[in-house]
Amino acid sequence: MGTREPGEVFGPRMTLFADVLSVGLATAVASLPVVTVPAALSSACAVLRGAGEGQPATAGRYFAVLRRRLRVGDLAAGAIALAGALLCAADLALAGAGLPGAPLFAVVAGAIGAAATVVGLRACARAESLTDWPGAVREAARDAVQDAGGSGLVLLAVVTAALCAWMMLPLAFLAPGPLALALTAVHVRRTGMSKS
Repeated sequence: MGTREPGEVFGPRMTLFADVLSVGLATAVASLPVVTVPAALSSACAVLRGAGEGQPATAGRYFAVLRRRLRVGDLAAGAIALAGALLCAADLALAGAGLPGAPLFAVVAGAIGAAATVVGLRACARAESLTDWPGAVREAARDAVQDAGGSGLVLLAVVTAALCAWMMLPLAFLAPGPLALALTAVHVRRTGMSKS
């Protein structure tokens, strides 16, 4: 556990909390065009991963990382994620319309959507996502299968972030920070398990 620097009002844990919130706010702003969501979340995870290595986790560093990486592959990843979310929402809406077999179809569509969400979010937490989305997705899919507990934690983090945003709308702009921290922690947990 770190100690307080001279003149520091709060300890290092409170500083990390403040950094997570500032990175979350920066991520929310960067995600407004919607197709930038994967790049924005991946950049947040990279910045928070760097905090564990002694690098600053600030909004300024976040925007520096994001500026270096917004490229066609990142926008394509965002377009694919958006298309998948819209397809899942349309499927669930059709299932709610009372079609024959709708309850089973809704369960299957929900399970596929949840699995795709876990893989996509775990891909954002991987360092490979900064340069190679297909590689990050392949490794994330492998992690999602081999680390079911981590996948459950990712789903729990998503549900928690969604509930916070639903209960109090201003929290929606801060939720990406804790979500990125949770994704980073699950990834660090996974890499720590694979080394031992």
